[in-house]
Amino acid sequence: MFTWFKRIGLFLLVNILVMFTLTFIMKLFGVGHYVTAYGLDYRALAVMCLVWGMGGSLISLLLSRFMAKSMMGVEVVDPNTRDPELANLVHMVHHAARTAGLSTMPEVGIYDSPDLNAFATGPSRSRSLVAVSTGLLSRMSKAEVEGVIGHEIAHVANGDMVTLTLIQGVVNAFAMFLARILAFAISQATRSDDDDRERGRGGLGSFAEFMLIQVFEMVFLVLGSMVVAWFSRWREFRADQGGAKVAGREKMIAALRKLQMAYEQPFNAEPAPAAMQAMQISNRKGGFLRLFASHPPLEERIAALENTRMF
Repeated sequence: MFTWFKRIGLFLLVNILVMFTLTFIMKLFGVGHYVTAYGLDYRALAVMCLVWGMGGSLISLLLSRFMAKSMMGVEVVDPNTRDPELANLVHMVHHAARTAGLSTMPEVGIYDSPDLNAFATGPSRSRSLVAVSTGLLSRMSKAEVEGVIGHEIAHVANGDMVTLTLIQGVVNAFAMFLARILAFAISQATRSDDDDRERGRGGLGSFAEFMLIQVFEMVFLVLGSMVVAWFSRWREFRADQGGAKVAGREKMIAALRKLQMAYEQPFNAEPAPAAMQAMQISNRKGGFLRLFASHPPLEERIAALENTRMF
């Protein structure tokens, strides 16, 4: 329980620091006053939305390795460790990285969880982290672990962490931009002639407009999350293919089949924070939630590998 309170506290602290940082940047450059006596200043609004939308995502990306280690309890493995099991894990990750054409070896980490999972994160190909759970190491064969590692290394080689962050940032910016335009339009359409509310002082000037912005932002972010999730599912197929090239198709299929078997038999596993779930090798969302799932169903991923002829 204490560990989770610590992780939640750290998450909130980081987000508060991000908000203060972005606010300082906007004040420094005089960004944020987008409502004038003549209406909306679309250029100022666009700049503000880009700063908030992209800024938060980029800062999260830069802190991704630190956050993964802190929130997931990842312990980085010393490349020169004398522990034979950990040394073998480092060797597998580095071998896969070299096979994928990476010039800088990623950090290798391990975290305590009974779940069969692994993830890759980091701000760039040269500053990446590949972490695996203790459950994965204890319940998967060497060949299956190689398949999982090949998949995660493919994420690093493809630059998926950066691309996904940029897409999320664009979605955030568009949601903020469109929400404010619609809220302003509705406010103007329903305002009476004798309503002399002041404008141009850093906000729309009314609680009703503020609430409209919140509602529209929520709607657009939900719709945008479907786009982000679709791209994330597509990159999972791509990472499976990359993992098959690195580790071998049979090993990649074997790893996915083991995951499929494990998830057909539920067990008590500590869920990963939402920020990490998109970077894991699998998740369990189904039904309507599939539209928001970052991963396609395991049976579809297995079928895609079995039917491809590129190997």
